[in-house]
Amino acid sequence: MKAQEDGQQGVAQQTVSGAVPGPMVALARRARLASRTLAQTPSSARDRALWAAAAAIREASPAILDANVKDLEASTARDAFRDRLTLTPERVEAMAVGLEEMADLPDPVGRILEEWTRPNGLRFRRVATPVGVIGVIYESRPNVGADAAGLCIKSGNAVLLRGGSESLHSARAIHAAIQAGLRAADLPEDAVLIAPDADRVHVADMLGAAGLVDLLIPRGGRSLVERVQREARVPVLAHADGLCHTYVHSAADPSMARRIVLNAKMRRVGICGATETLLIDAAIAPSLLPLIVSDLAEFGCTFHADAEARAIMPDLPAATEQDFSTEWLDAVLNIAVVDGVDEALDHIQKYGSSHTEAIVTSDEAVATRFLNGTDSAVVMWNASTQFCDGGEFGFGAEIGIATGRFHARGPVGVEQLTTFRYEVIGTGQVRT
Repeated sequence: MKAQEDGQQGVAQQTVSGAVPGPMVALARRARLASRTLAQTPSSARDRALWAAAAAIREASPAILDANVKDLEASTARDAFRDRLTLTPERVEAMAVGLEEMADLPDPVGRILEEWTRPNGLRFRRVATPVGVIGVIYESRPNVGADAAGLCIKSGNAVLLRGGSESLHSARAIHAAIQAGLRAADLPEDAVLIAPDADRVHVADMLGAAGLVDLLIPRGGRSLVERVQREARVPVLAHADGLCHTYVHSAADPSMARRIVLNAKMRRVGICGATETLLIDAAIAPSLLPLIVSDLAEFGCTFHADAEARAIMPDLPAATEQDFSTEWLDAVLNIAVVDGVDEALDHIQKYGSSHTEAIVTSDEAVATRFLNGTDSAVVMWNASTQFCDGGEFGFGAEIGIATGRFHARGPVGVEQLTTFRYEVIGTGQVRT
């Protein structure tokens, strides 16, 4: 069996080496070897690595922040994207805490997902196993490297990181701390590898690394995600846009609605869980919409409103069809007045990206209609869309948000980074 496995691996490497030039091939092969070791490593050792990495991040905090200053000095990004790039002592501490929270999670590897016995006495069970080697291609957020590394270590996967040019110095400093944690736990440093520089060729290498990389996760703008989905020869877990909606139903508590909408839009405008469109029932829009707009305008938000909203507030700028299809990632909010829950659902179906939607209402029947009628990865009732985050879900962190239909949806945590095998236990049965 070992000879057969080695032969299969050799074929995969030969195929990849012919199609995927560049230094990422060597890194991917090293990660492949490390993944086999990590998959068989006890949970206690993986947890020790995470605790040690958290300690290393805290110790390296000055160096990480200095590296981030270099990235910021070279950046020409506008405010919302600059916020994504920026690290503060609090955000560095949050990375360390996230790793410790991952260490405290139950081991996702080896879980018995289901078991049953057939009439012939054969016992079957489906058991969670690591995916293998995961490639993460990300852009401006340097903390993605720490989250991805921690989640992969916890789930027994090796990870190959390719950060963007804008976060290169920060990514390297964080990577060094993660590898220090692996060393402290006597685990292979090759379990977490990073591209040597920001050359775009590394992305092409990873896209073609079939046989070496088992799963690709892009974290970035639409152009990056669409390129990965279009060109990858490796399975992809991704979402292209975060066109999130908050619908304020006529039975909403007004103060709750104001509080939720303000947070959903303005807490952090540059994250994919930020609300981009407010839907509000016509029955309450004349009284409530001006208050919501005033709340948001006080924090610098601007607006694009449909004709019904402008009939109530004529000074609001008119929205175009394209506005409702735009992920602003900025202090900009689309507004549409709707006539009930079905019209709200129709709007979401037309313009949404299957990411996150929320309803604010005290009517349980309407809430149930909304939850069941929304074809998105995450649907919320009386809560801010900004809770679409792996840490808030209790996952410790997330490696991304998935909006597809297969394998995983919503925040991708440690359990979503496992696959499974079937184990069949017999007592000498032979098939007739």
